[in-house]
Amino acid sequence: MIANHFSWHTAVSALGQTTFGRLLSALTLGACVGAERQWRQRAAGLRTNTLVCFGAAAFVDLGLTISPGTTQVIAYVVSGVGFLGAGAIMKDGGNVRGLNTAATLWCSAAVGAYAGAGKVFEAAFVAALLVAINSVLRPLSRFIDRRSLSVVETHALYRLRLVCDVEHQTEAEYELTRAIAERSLVLQKTHAERVEDTDHSIIQVILESPTHDANVLNAVAAEMRAYPWTESVEWTETGGEAE
Repeated sequence: MIANHFSWHTAVSALGQTTFGRLLSALTLGACVGAERQWRQRAAGLRTNTLVCFGAAAFVDLGLTISPGTTQVIAYVVSGVGFLGAGAIMKDGGNVRGLNTAATLWCSAAVGAYAGAGKVFEAAFVAALLVAINSVLRPLSRFIDRRSLSVVETHALYRLRLVCDVEHQTEAEYELTRAIAERSLVLQKTHAERVEDTDHSIIQVILESPTHDANVLNAVAAEMRAYPWTESVEWTETGGEAE
């Protein structure tokens, strides 16, 4: 009885150190890579990268744990499923749809390959993790989308144009830079030039604000208008990036 218990425990432990450990490691690492891609709003995000990494590990692990002759069959399966997955991917304008479907098909092939090799227990384990990826990680993907998009949408770019006397241009640039820094605005770009045949200079800056708040820009403009060398100050919000 003790010997049987020891043998079963040893077998389970060995199994956990090989197949289970490899697949769980691949799932974790794939999720880490996918989370970064999801945060950057790439087409292949959290679930896609996790599925691809997980599926690759499943195929490789299967090739290592069965007889060498069967690996050729697995290679054909991988190739065939690759073409099948490509058919599920569609491009709609600037968006790509079907990536998760294709990755799921690929992982499903890994489940079938395990089962076909007689490794039913491992096939069930792969299938369970595959279902977990598509169900548990879905709300996590949406959560990351909401957080990352909210960060992107709250940032705003502004263009501010100040006209001043030529002799006070340096002072105007200094005071404008100080007023911008005091209000937690980021100076993306600045450009100053003298207006031809006049004694005026134009200073233009591109500012980035963490929020859409016109009061901040109005405060900067009002402070600059208080200086006697200022002729005019105006600002506009721009949706594009700094040129």
